[in-house]
Amino acid sequence: MNTVAQLRADASTADESHDARMELVADGASEGLQPEPIDDSWRRCLRDFRVDPKSSSVPHLLTERELRISREPLHRFLLQAQEEIDRLYAIVRPQSYVVLLCNSDGVAIHHRGDVSKEHEFKQWGIWLGGVWSERVEGTNGIGTCITDRRPILVHCAEHFRSRHTRLSCAGAPIFDPQGGLLAVLDVSKLHQQSDDQSFPLLLQTVIVSARAIEERIFREHFQHCWILAAAPADDLESSLLLAIDDQQFIIGADQAARKFLALSDKSLAAGIPLSAAFVYDRSVFRRTADRDIPIRLTSALGDGRRWSALLTPSLSRLKVARSRAEAVVHSRPRISTLGDLMVAAAPEPSRGGLSPAVTRRICDYIEGHLDEKMRLDGLAALAGLSTDHFARAFHQSVGVPPHTYLLRRRLEQVEQMLRETHAPLSEIALATGFSDQSHLARHFRRWAGMSPRQVRWTEGNRILTT
Repeated sequence: MNTVAQLRADASTADESHDARMELVADGASEGLQPEPIDDSWRRCLRDFRVDPKSSSVPHLLTERELRISREPLHRFLLQAQEEIDRLYAIVRPQSYVVLLCNSDGVAIHHRGDVSKEHEFKQWGIWLGGVWSERVEGTNGIGTCITDRRPILVHCAEHFRSRHTRLSCAGAPIFDPQGGLLAVLDVSKLHQQSDDQSFPLLLQTVIVSARAIEERIFREHFQHCWILAAAPADDLESSLLLAIDDQQFIIGADQAARKFLALSDKSLAAGIPLSAAFVYDRSVFRRTADRDIPIRLTSALGDGRRWSALLTPSLSRLKVARSRAEAVVHSRPRISTLGDLMVAAAPEPSRGGLSPAVTRRICDYIEGHLDEKMRLDGLAALAGLSTDHFARAFHQSVGVPPHTYLLRRRLEQVEQMLRETHAPLSEIALATGFSDQSHLARHFRRWAGMSPRQVRWTEGNRILTT
């Protein structure tokens, strides 16, 4: 057996094998010896970063002051990530793993671990303030994840530095709503001597938690837009998130959506209709319920792929001001539920309701005549139905009676005008179909929980403080 083959055959042994593989990487003869991402990282560490693989130096830990500086820009993000970090730690804690949340420089700005082992974990650098950039520590689950911008598991001897060959770490990137790398979620463990068993499905567990954090951030950032969470029926792991305005244009996309649909900040700013990406029923955007809407999509990119999706209605600015609980529920991750939609039976057509075409015609008419008085019999005539039949059918198709729908749309228009114009309340009342200012104020207070003047004052203060 030649030297390369022999080394590959017994590459699982500890220090001796680690040194031998290092020589193979240096000679460019390591192909097939270890996973390609690990191999590529080792080459970077040798040739670009010139990390000493035999160095016994202890990983650097930031001082309290340095840690505060690193943590401050991500203060809001830490609050958003806390629940998912706690959930992940509950899963990996029995296997003695530490959970680290690191910034894009590889600094552990938050952690969960067994406090009784704090001294030991600090000695290995897997604790608060640890610095795990690839340039400093070589191949590892945090630094290599940052460099490659993709999840990675680095197990024991796959670490570049021989000092770290008793560690296992799995890192997954967290991207911000604009697709930039925000942080890395990592779980790490110190193995005892010959114990080098890896926790099954470790990396996938971390990926799911990182994706949930990412989704929370995206939903909160675009809470006043419609949010579409979608995944191909044949590949649920390739999920994506889109933010959509009331005109059904895509105005926001997460990193996965940007990559899949070839979106950029420039193209999003120019305006991209949702119909350019998917074939869908436009009437779903006219529903006024606060609940998620399960829908089926078909790709408009020519491949005919079917997608399973959840459409979350936009959150009213007034509701955010009135109830923090509603905002928390709105930002709850949904991607993990898309698989359940795949097995759910398609909804039966509603019997007795309006057809999609008639529903669209009635809603479009209402939108275009909010400033006019509308009678139920007039709307019924547009649908070609009796008044009673139309009222029942409309309620069944849209979810609320015609009068409730009309009033809600008028009040939503009032809210928009209060935020975007300086028109007097008397003019707003006439422009939205109310008989006078007091008529508007009475209904608006009942709907929003505050007067129109309070909303305008609140919005004015918000603009001044931003």
